[in-house]
Amino acid sequence: MTDNASSLAPRTPLTLLGTGAMGTALARAWLAAGHPVTVWNRTAARAEALAAEGATVAATAAAAVAANRLVIACLLDDASLEKALEDADLSGRDLVNLTTGTPAEGRARAAWAEARGARFVDAGIMAVPPMIGQPGSGAYVFYSGSSELFDEHRDTLAVPADTRFVGTDPGFAALHDVALLSGMYGMFAGISHAFALVREEDIPLKEFAPLLEGWLHAMAASVPETAERLTTGDYTTGVVSNLAMQVQAGQQTLLRTADEQGVSRELLEPVMRLMQRRLDDGHGDEDTTGLVDLLVRPATA
Repeated sequence: MTDNASSLAPRTPLTLLGTGAMGTALARAWLAAGHPVTVWNRTAARAEALAAEGATVAATAAAAVAANRLVIACLLDDASLEKALEDADLSGRDLVNLTTGTPAEGRARAAWAEARGARFVDAGIMAVPPMIGQPGSGAYVFYSGSSELFDEHRDTLAVPADTRFVGTDPGFAALHDVALLSGMYGMFAGISHAFALVREEDIPLKEFAPLLEGWLHAMAASVPETAERLTTGDYTTGVVSNLAMQVQAGQQTLLRTADEQGVSRELLEPVMRLMQRRLDDGHGDEDTTGLVDLLVRPATA
């Protein structure tokens, strides 16, 4: 087949349930790539704008599901998905769930879909709507569940954002998604505290910002090192800033500075309490990797 013939090959038709900000961005990406798209939204008026761009608007979710074998859901939550599909015939359908949820919800929804005759893949979108359909934006989506479904529809799923299949366990996409988001919020907490410390001083925030950004980027180099330590179980070899030093010398300086600057300690104290516990348990020669052990196996009081 020639490249020209390949470019003229028919695109996989698909159904998209949910036309909020993310759903609309997804639909537009598939439409722009030539995919026939049937859309449904609980509030019908929110789907009408896509009709002018070539989408077919279904009156009900059941009708939308009946229109195509590949059904993609991007709804508010897991309960919304179950409600939308309660009257739909899923037999023979390939259901891709882009609705944000937990690992347990992904696994339960997979069993639910399979019991109704569908193949199922759960997903976690690592992007915001403006990144969708934009080459080079860095957007990607985690997928997990039926590898056969994913392999068959990989090219279609890759249209709005890059794809990363993370396993046949349908909970793994949500787990990857939430783990990365959790790391992000921890970073945001540190950024908030740092800006709070300097905000009331004669320090231009726009000049401080690149210093903070550069420091965080440098410290991110510890991520693969932490993975290596957790894999090998060696938390001490090559440690240059051990827990004893950080707790006994560093923590009080950080806390006293917060007090002096009139800044709340509440973003620092939780992690500092974990560090103190790990030190009290006799692990002063480690770095902070051992905090993972405390989090996975919390003390039972």
